[in-house]
Amino acid sequence: MDKTPYKQQLTEAAQYLSGHIISGTQTAIILGTGLGGLVDEIDIEKSIPYSDIPHFPVSTVAGHSGRLIVGRISGKPVIAMQGRFHYYEGYTMQQVTFPARVMKLIGIKILLVSNAAGGLNPNFKVGDVMVITDHINMFGTNPLIGPNLDEFGPRFPDMSQVYSPRLTNLALSIGQKENLDLRTGVYVGTSGPTFETPAEYKMFRLLGADAVGMSTVPEVIIAHHAGIEIFGISIITDSGVPGEIVEVSHEDVQRVAAAAEPRMTRVIKALVENIA
Repeated sequence: MDKTPYKQQLTEAAQYLSGHIISGTQTAIILGTGLGGLVDEIDIEKSIPYSDIPHFPVSTVAGHSGRLIVGRISGKPVIAMQGRFHYYEGYTMQQVTFPARVMKLIGIKILLVSNAAGGLNPNFKVGDVMVITDHINMFGTNPLIGPNLDEFGPRFPDMSQVYSPRLTNLALSIGQKENLDLRTGVYVGTSGPTFETPAEYKMFRLLGADAVGMSTVPEVIIAHHAGIEIFGISIITDSGVPGEIVEVSHEDVQRVAAAAEPRMTRVIKALVENIA
């Protein structure tokens, strides 16, 4: 158990990464389950195992490589997390969201987050790509519970516009130009690790969600609290629509995510290229 005070952990991780990232890096990317292929579009300068970064958790889930990529996309400096941390792995919310706070300390201004998700909207099909416009937190907890870190953000952060309209509109414009049929919708985040029951799928749809997954919401809350501009995107890897529900495995999710990933990668690459 790491006995180092939390703020010191953040500082030490940030100091380590500041010596490795490209000067002026303002964009970070978190790659979800089976979505590590974007790394092929990065001119990699360094690949840092999470185990080398002070106090960083380590990915334990198949499909999450567990390394921080430092490099450039079309000449623009970025960092990319190839693999994230999940609440269901047994990590605390502080550990799950640790990288988001470190990103703030090293100067990140924009965070692009991706995930694999189950579809709830009957107009969606497996393999669709959905731009996240809002989320519902169903984790049963909140990463901001506890003493507020005033140097990062306010005690009671406003959540009326978490996902950047500027980046959302830019992505949709890219989709039109690239002839990509991008969906938009609300993502509901749950703790997992179980996939949803038919009754849970129905409940989440009644609540107004279009897709459901086991990540993203905690990191996004912390990044938004810290004033980072956020863009989110999901690949619909299975269906929770009544009449379409079939038994699903993590391997199924990885397979569908990998097949749909090139479209998501085109969006994220073009976003990085066009962000002012």
